[in-house]
Amino acid sequence: MTFRLRAVRAYVLLVGFFLMGAVLLAAMAVLDWLLMTRLFIARMAGFEGMVLAVTVLLAVAILRGMYVFLRAGRLGPAPQGVAVTPQDQPELWEQIHAAAEAAGERPPDELYLVDEVNAGVMEQSRLLGLLPGRRRMVLGLPLLAGLTVPRLRAVLAHEFGHYANLDTRLGGVTVRGRMAVLHTVEVFSQGSTPLHHTVGALYVGYARMFLRASQSVARHQELAADRMAARHAGRDATAAALRALPVLDAAHTYYLQTYAGMGEPLEALPPVGEVHGGFPRLLAARPGERLAALGTGQRPPRPHRYDSHPPTAERVALIEELPADDLADGSADEPAALALLHDPGRVFAELEAHTLPPEAAQLRRMSWDDLVMTRAVADAGDLSRPLRLAVARTLRAEETEPAPVRNADAELPGLEAVLDAFDRGLLWTAVGDRMPKPPQASHLTGPSARNFIRPRIFDGLAGMIQLRLVEAGHATPDIAWSGHPGLALPEEWERGMDDAVDAAVADTPDTAPLRALLAGVGRVSA
Repeated sequence: MTFRLRAVRAYVLLVGFFLMGAVLLAAMAVLDWLLMTRLFIARMAGFEGMVLAVTVLLAVAILRGMYVFLRAGRLGPAPQGVAVTPQDQPELWEQIHAAAEAAGERPPDELYLVDEVNAGVMEQSRLLGLLPGRRRMVLGLPLLAGLTVPRLRAVLAHEFGHYANLDTRLGGVTVRGRMAVLHTVEVFSQGSTPLHHTVGALYVGYARMFLRASQSVARHQELAADRMAARHAGRDATAAALRALPVLDAAHTYYLQTYAGMGEPLEALPPVGEVHGGFPRLLAARPGERLAALGTGQRPPRPHRYDSHPPTAERVALIEELPADDLADGSADEPAALALLHDPGRVFAELEAHTLPPEAAQLRRMSWDDLVMTRAVADAGDLSRPLRLAVARTLRAEETEPAPVRNADAELPGLEAVLDAFDRGLLWTAVGDRMPKPPQASHLTGPSARNFIRPRIFDGLAGMIQLRLVEAGHATPDIAWSGHPGLALPEEWERGMDDAVDAAVADTPDTAPLRALLAGVGRVSA
């Protein structure tokens, strides 16, 4: 079957999705008319009244579904982002206009910059997509930060390619229709009555048939949009953009968790504009393979059975089969597309105002260095507390008349007392048993118990050491855009700390190497 015939078939099924409701309403109207005129029996009036009530409730559900289906092409509320006009960012709009012109499409009426690794064009269409309407484009600032200008051109042309009459008018309409069908099914899945679910089951069944029949059309349109991008931006830039998107997505997720969210336990935020504006710094510090490594080990999302996007590897392979062109990728020479923006710092600050919750205005703002230091100290305290508690309970158990505990945190032992307890042989005879462990590990004894709890004791001791170095002024904050934020320790500690702590928590503890290191920091008892 040719693509044109598949598109016609899909459009007929799309119209049928709407007509199904009209047929059901007509059938129920005929049934109600027969019950009230030809089939009315006085002794069964109660049963017939119940049937009439059921059909009315079903009709309400069907009418709601038809209404939702017709409204599915309408634009929703404005996204959480910065509205940008051509006067605000003329260079960015110039690229958008060029991509729209290359696809034979009109540019969007609205543009929003958002905090997502995503780009998209939405249209307020009518009559199942046959009549176009107002257009809105969303463009992720992380994309601008991570893509060169040629690669951004490819992304923009691809998005407008979804709306172009690349092979047949009905191809683009079918793609819009899939969105309307999925939206309608989603509404029915949220129904709260059995009748609602009954009607919803009919629509879901029909929707599955339509999605199966239209999937090849949607995928064809997706590949055609890729070819449109290659014609506008170049084969190499388009392939490179497709490869870069999952890498950028993984890097952005890592940034949000590790950097932007660093101050969440502290009820603090980075400097104004840096909640989102720090991401370009991470990208600049992690070129090539180091950036791709952030996504290593992450399982890619399972594709939806009706996904219109072919696998990325297949799309890249098809693009690379296209004839070579004279459009350079520009990966080595071109700056990031963020350079298209006038005053990016102001844009990032405005994005914060649209994306952060209102209560964020009450949070304190801290420099990156202060944020790293404060978070490192808090984390070190959390790591060391279980070990200090276990040592405190061990020492208290040895007292003939334990003194009453007034302030548990203030009376927790310091680093010297912990090392002294290790030297007395209390680590694996008492302290280890008092360390918290999950129920499934409570039955472990001997070497198995020691090996299970040893990493927690290691972390607790390392946390106490970090606190000591901070107090002595020997540890400094390191934002480490190319690594992991934390504390920068003196060179001798970077070289010898792990081995010294390993010796202190061995089966036969030896605290001498650690005490030797600590001798240059502060006085530790022998």
